[in-house]
Amino acid sequence: MILNVKILDKRIGNKFSLPKYATSEAAGLDLIACPTNSIIIEPGNTILIPTGIAIHINNKNYCAVILPRSGLGHKHGIILGNSVGLIDSDYQGQLMVSCWNRSKTAFEIIPGMRFAQLVILNVFHPTINFVDQFDSETIRNNNGFGSSGVL
Repeated sequence: MILNVKILDKRIGNKFSLPKYATSEAAGLDLIACPTNSIIIEPGNTILIPTGIAIHINNKNYCAVILPRSGLGHKHGIILGNSVGLIDSDYQGQLMVSCWNRSKTAFEIIPGMRFAQLVILNVFHPTINFVDQFDSETIRNNNGFGSSGVL
């Protein structure tokens, strides 16, 4: 698969590095923050951060997800405001990342910093079969949250 990436911010590839995989076995392509200036995310606030790139997957059998970087989430409380950003294969606009500061300390997003990651996933489009009831019941059935226990 080839991922078409359009550079929208001229600093990428010049002042900032191109989006890349940090290691040869990394699943996530690091995304670069491309605001005009540094942005302070105050505790409890959510801010939309531009990445300076657009992608076009152009294949309905794939999608992309934007995920937080684990170090920023664990050490600084910076996670995604919407948990996961889903990018459909026909989207071609700039990737924007909703960053939420769940910590009690302000955090600075610096232009050019790696702040999120993009992962490409396979998508399966099943045939939808509407039924009045299922053919069989499972042990969990419809018992909801926690029904499988904790141990």
